[in-house]
Amino acid sequence: MTHTLHRQGDEAELGRDFVIMAISAQGINSKGSAAKFKRFSEIILKHNPVSFGDMKVGNMFTTGAKEVMAGHQDNSIAHGVFTDEETVVKVLNELKRADIGLSIVVSGLVSKTAECCARSGLRPHTVEYSLGVFGRTRKLPCRDVLEIATMCGHGMVGFALIEDHADKVATGEVSPEDAARALAGQCQCGILNPERAARLLKALAAKKRMNLSPAAPERETES
Repeated sequence: MTHTLHRQGDEAELGRDFVIMAISAQGINSKGSAAKFKRFSEIILKHNPVSFGDMKVGNMFTTGAKEVMAGHQDNSIAHGVFTDEETVVKVLNELKRADIGLSIVVSGLVSKTAECCARSGLRPHTVEYSLGVFGRTRKLPCRDVLEIATMCGHGMVGFALIEDHADKVATGEVSPEDAARALAGQCQCGILNPERAARLLKALAAKKRMNLSPAAPERETES
């Protein structure tokens, strides 16, 4: 199981959203692994991720990329987020050559992650699928909000906060990009994709503006 597995969205959006994660096995190869996480981060940052973080330290938007790298621990879980297959392939190739001794997880559409692994000469050890959400789903917010919220697998980007930022984008108080970075800062692990979030916020704000527009006056009927 991984907290990067349950991202929602259409095929076009999910096709531009990849998370590469590194983790050690606690009690098996975790001792002394902080240096391995640092090497992982050096490779990730070399390829300009749109988001980057360590669940034990913080993310690039609130803590800073250099500070995240300096704070890696033996029980860290580090992440980098990318938006295209070509970059993912390059990162995987470099991680393969580095052979840093950590487990690497790639999240994204199965067809695309499988292709990235094949192009890198890698054979996945395990493939996990998200089967969706079951239960009283009517209690959930609208799909527009969920597509943003599920980019933070620990649920640290609240539904109401997303709505509030979309409202501010709708009124012109903030740009979609600034709002997306603010939301990304709430995701401790650094796995929220701010480029995708900006597009989704812009679309949600457009819908809100339509709802905020004055209703057309009713047509008078002839007596």
